[in-house]
Amino acid sequence: MVSSPQTAILPLTDLGGPALRSFFRLAEVWKLRVAEQRKLLGDPPESTFYKWKREQDGSPGRDVIERISYLLGIFKALQILFPDPAQADAWLRRPNQAALFGGQSALERMLSGNVADLFVVRQYLDAQRG
Repeated sequence: MVSSPQTAILPLTDLGGPALRSFFRLAEVWKLRVAEQRKLLGDPPESTFYKWKREQDGSPGRDVIERISYLLGIFKALQILFPDPAQADAWLRRPNQAALFGGQSALERMLSGNVADLFVVRQYLDAQRG
């Protein structure tokens, strides 16, 4: 059976390069430090991280792809909620009084190292969008 382009699913190995390139562009926009970038990616070894950053390609595992997917969803939700890109990007570092954040910024929550925290922030923003 031949699948149509609409139903074809890319293997994870084909998503690595585009995912990593998107992540590193996002890291620039959000002005993330190297330590923050590594934490958001699940703390890959330094050598692996720098190889990904240098080559903008690679074969990250399912966990890294999932993390990047959540981060891109967070970015998109912020762009929708805040039409001013500077305001959208600044929201990430601002202390937030919502119960989910307990006075911390969304970035602090996301830097816990748990992929679940990325999911929770994305879910929160999706709920704010309605």
